[in-house]
Amino acid sequence: MKDLIVPEKKFRPEIEGVRVLAAFLVAVYHIWFGKVSGGVDVFFIVSGYLITTSLLSRVAKLGTINLTEYYLGLVRRLWPLALTVVLFTITASYLIFPASRWITIVQEALSSIFYYENWQLAFNSVDYLAQNVDASPFQHFWALSLQGQFYITWPFIIFLAYFLATRIFKTPLRKTLLTILVVMFIASLSYSVYITEVNQPWAYFNTFARVWEFSLGGILALLLPYLKLPKVVSFIVGWTGFCIISLTGMVLPVSDVFPGYAALLPITGVIFVIVSAENASGFGVQKLLGTKLFLFLGSVSYAFYLWHWPLFIFYLAYFDVENVTVLAGILIIIVAFILSLVTSRLIEKPIQKLSPRNAKKKIIAIAASFLIPVAGVAIAWNMYGQQLLNDPINGTDMSQVAKQEYYTGLEELPEEYYSNNEEEELVPDFISVTKDLPEFYQQTECYTTMIGEGVKTCSYGDTTDPEYTLALVGGSHSGHWFPPIVTAAEQLNIEVQLYYKDACRFSTDDFNGGLDETCMSWNEELVEVLEKDMPDMIFTTATVEGSLEIPQGYIDLWENYEGRAEIIAIRDTPKFPYEVPACVEDKGMNDCHTEREGMMEDGKLTEEGRDLPENVHLIDFSDYICDDDTCYSVLNNIIIYRDTNHITTTFSETLAAPMRRELTEVIESLS
Repeated sequence: MKDLIVPEKKFRPEIEGVRVLAAFLVAVYHIWFGKVSGGVDVFFIVSGYLITTSLLSRVAKLGTINLTEYYLGLVRRLWPLALTVVLFTITASYLIFPASRWITIVQEALSSIFYYENWQLAFNSVDYLAQNVDASPFQHFWALSLQGQFYITWPFIIFLAYFLATRIFKTPLRKTLLTILVVMFIASLSYSVYITEVNQPWAYFNTFARVWEFSLGGILALLLPYLKLPKVVSFIVGWTGFCIISLTGMVLPVSDVFPGYAALLPITGVIFVIVSAENASGFGVQKLLGTKLFLFLGSVSYAFYLWHWPLFIFYLAYFDVENVTVLAGILIIIVAFILSLVTSRLIEKPIQKLSPRNAKKKIIAIAASFLIPVAGVAIAWNMYGQQLLNDPINGTDMSQVAKQEYYTGLEELPEEYYSNNEEEELVPDFISVTKDLPEFYQQTECYTTMIGEGVKTCSYGDTTDPEYTLALVGGSHSGHWFPPIVTAAEQLNIEVQLYYKDACRFSTDDFNGGLDETCMSWNEELVEVLEKDMPDMIFTTATVEGSLEIPQGYIDLWENYEGRAEIIAIRDTPKFPYEVPACVEDKGMNDCHTEREGMMEDGKLTEEGRDLPENVHLIDFSDYICDDDTCYSVLNNIIIYRDTNHITTTFSETLAAPMRRELTEVIESLS
C-alpha cells in the first residue's frame, strides 16, 4: 500500500472544536430562531473526513478492513447514548403529547432506532396528510440516520476502490478511490442541485442529495497531505472558515435552500479550518478550537445534540407555546448539557473503553441490552396504537352520530344542535381522529399525490346503472366532502367520478405560487379529460377557507362548462388557529371553540349580486360548523376537524341529508 498516502491518524483538536461550534449553532438556531444553521452539514463533511481517514489507515496498516470490528466500534460509539435518549423521549412523549399524535411519534421513534428517520421525514414532506403535523421530538434523528447510513456503506466504497484498483484497472488505490469519490461528489451534487430546485423539502432529507457532502470529506482526507499553505495564508483561511461556519445560518435561509449548492458554504468553512490546521500559525483558529474548554465540550457534543431537541419540543408542548424566551432557552441548554455530561460519563465513556477486537461478546451483549427494551417499547406502543386505529369507534355509543344525522336532516337547525354531552364519549377517538379520512385515500391508484403527475380517476356511488354523473374535482377541501356526496349519490342514482390531487384546487390561477407547477399541469390535463367524458355535474370548492369571495381562477374554469355541465361549488371550511384534536384532548370538548369573527366572513354564500355563469349552484354548509358567533370544534360529541382545516369523515358523513337536498335541486334543473 505504498501509494496510499493518508493523513496521519491522530487526534485533531480543531475538529473537536468544529463539532462544538456546529452543535451549539444547531441548538441556538433551533431554540431561539426557529430555523436551521447549516451545522448538520458540518457534521457530514467531518464524518466523511474522519471515517475515510480511519478506514484508509486500517487498509494501509492491515491490508483490509475487519467489518466485524468496524461495525462493533460503531455500535459501541453510537447506540448506547442514542437509545437512552430514544427511551426517554418515548416515555416523555407518552406522558406529554395527546393521543392524536401517538401514531406519528411512535413511527418516528422506530425510524430513529433503525436509522431511517431521514426517509420518514422525506416521505412526510411530500405527503399532504402529514403537512400539518407539528415537529416530532425525534426529528433531529434525521441527521444521525443519514450518518448511520453513511457509516454502514462507506467500507464497501473502499472495497470497491480496492477491487477496481487491483483487479480491473491496475491503478494505485489512492487515485482509484479519489476518482470514485469525485464521481460520487459530482453525481450527488448535481442531483442535489436539481432536486432542491424541484422539491426542496424532499431534497433536504434525501440521502442521495447528501452523499456529496460525505464524499467531499473523503476527498479532503485523500488530498490533505498535499495541501500546505503558508502560515499567513493559513491564519486568514482558518479564521475565514470559522466565520463562514458561524454565519451561514444568518446569511442563508438554510431550511429553504439546502442542500443544493448552498450547502457548499458551511462545508467550505470546515475545509478551510482543517486545511489551515495543517500548517497553523501561532494565532490560528486552531488555538481557539483546540482549547481545553472546546475539547471538554467536544467530548459531550454528540450527547448534547441528542438531548437538546426533545427537551425543546417537550417545553413547547408542555407549556403550550410556540416560542421560548431567552431565559427558557438558556434553561433548556443548561439541562441538555447536564444530561449530556451525566449520560456521557455514565454510559458512553465506560462502553467506549471496550475494545471491538477483544470484547466482541460484551459489546454485542451491551448493544442488545439497550436495543431490545427500547425497540420493544416502541413496537408495543405502535401495535397498541394500530389496534385502536383499526377499531376507530372503540366500543363508543354512536347515539351522538345518530343525533347529528337527525339534526342535519331537518330543514332548519334547532338550537340544541350546537351542544355536547360531557357524559358521552367523543368520536372519533383521539387515536383515530387524525386518520379519519375518506375511503379513497386507501386506494392510491384513484388519486394523484402532492408531487405526482397525471390525472387518475375512480368511480363510486351508483356505478352499475346511473342516471347522472358527477365529477368531484380538486384537492383535500373538495375531497373531505366525498363521504356525504357518495352516500347521496347512491340514493339518487348518481355515479361519482373522483378527480383528486393533493394540495391542489380546480383553478386557472396559482394563487401567487400557492399552487405548484404539478397542480397547474394537472388542472390543464383534467380539463382535457373532462372534455372527453363530460359529466352532468362538477363538484368543487367555491371559496378559500371561510371567505365569501370566489377567486376569478375558479370562475374562469366554470365558464368553460356553461350549457354543458352544472357546477356545484361549496363554501370552503374555516381554518382553526390550532390543531383541533390536540386542543380538545388537552382542554375538553367545550373549550376549543373559536369566535366566528376572523374565521368566517359574515353572510351566506349565494348567487345573488354575483356575475357568475348560469350553470353555477353555490352551497354553504357553514351553519353546520358555526352559529352566528362561534365556530365549533366539537358538535354532538363528534370532533369536526382532524387537524386545523380538514373535517373528519365521521362528521362529514352526517351531512348526507343536506347534501342530498342540494344535489336533488341540481338534478331537477337538469330535467
